[in-house]
Amino acid sequence: MSALRHVVCALSGGVDSAVAALLLRRRGYQVTGVFMKNWDSLDEQGVCAADKDCEDAYKVCQILDIPFHQVSYVKEYWNDVFSDFLNEYEKGRTPNPDINCNKHIKFSCFYHYAVDNLGADAVATGHYARTSLEDEEVFEQKHTKKPDGLFRNRFEVRNPVKLLQAADSFKDQTFFLSQVSQDALRRTIFPLGELTKDFVKKIAAENSLHHVLQKRESMGICFIGKRNLEHFLLQYLQPRPGKFVSVEDNTVLGTHKGWFLYTLGQRAKISGLREPWYVVEKDGTKGDVLVAPRVDHPALYRDLLRTNRVHWIAEEPPAALVRDKMMECHFRFRHQMALVCSVLQGRGVPRQWENPAVRAVCLHTSEG
Repeated sequence: MSALRHVVCALSGGVDSAVAALLLRRRGYQVTGVFMKNWDSLDEQGVCAADKDCEDAYKVCQILDIPFHQVSYVKEYWNDVFSDFLNEYEKGRTPNPDINCNKHIKFSCFYHYAVDNLGADAVATGHYARTSLEDEEVFEQKHTKKPDGLFRNRFEVRNPVKLLQAADSFKDQTFFLSQVSQDALRRTIFPLGELTKDFVKKIAAENSLHHVLQKRESMGICFIGKRNLEHFLLQYLQPRPGKFVSVEDNTVLGTHKGWFLYTLGQRAKISGLREPWYVVEKDGTKGDVLVAPRVDHPALYRDLLRTNRVHWIAEEPPAALVRDKMMECHFRFRHQMALVCSVLQGRGVPRQWENPAVRAVCLHTSEG
């Protein structure tokens, strides 16, 4: 009789990861639950939510009769995720810490802990996503050390695993997984990929997981939670008072505490104004935030977006893009945004795709 496949499942204390672990048990795998503590602070009400989440994750393991482990990546989260989060805001950009958290913490720190310390054959999470590999194909994957140079061995036969959207299009989380490495994806199982959120809740209710079923949906910054973003950021960044200026006639409409607090396209809550105004541009030199009335104002729209380095899930750019320097694709810049038909255009020889100086129209395809 062959040994049971060992799958280490990340448990957050929520219903999705709990049902993911349950489904793995049903498939006959040896399952271990791991809770990650990545933020060491209290929320605005003086409550440490991580402690309660850890208790809930531990209770899930008790109900499922599986081993429980707790690990702390507070230092790694601060260095690799939160510092970048603050730096990006300070530069006037709006980062997505959930993407970096998945890249650096869940699918790097946790992944290596599961494989190297716990002897996992595969890892699993409660994300709503799929890959192009069946479970047995995941278990057949072996870790291969990357070459020191920019390019892998051209004689190596390696079909890249694809990141696919979940069956539940509303809950699909491939946007947040778009920076995960090929190596980690090859050894990852997403048990909820074919399920809807409603069905996941039904499974939890039928299997004594009521303590996680009753919890509110996790929101806000990854591992930090729902916060008043302006107040939260100003705990770490110095205020830079400035003005709200109309893009139409340069009229000063109000003041703000920092131009870096605002995202292009968001509604600017300007004191004393009833009608909605939206952020068009930010002037870091003067500290002004340029705003326009109405959500359909022409100044709010763009047909070109530039980016620097592109992360290819398959590790290399598509052949059509290398050949033609452009390709049709679908674009998404925020979670749950409808995919938009776009053209991705690069410049330079193929090797330049490894160079941060390359500019391209950003994309997010239907396969991640």
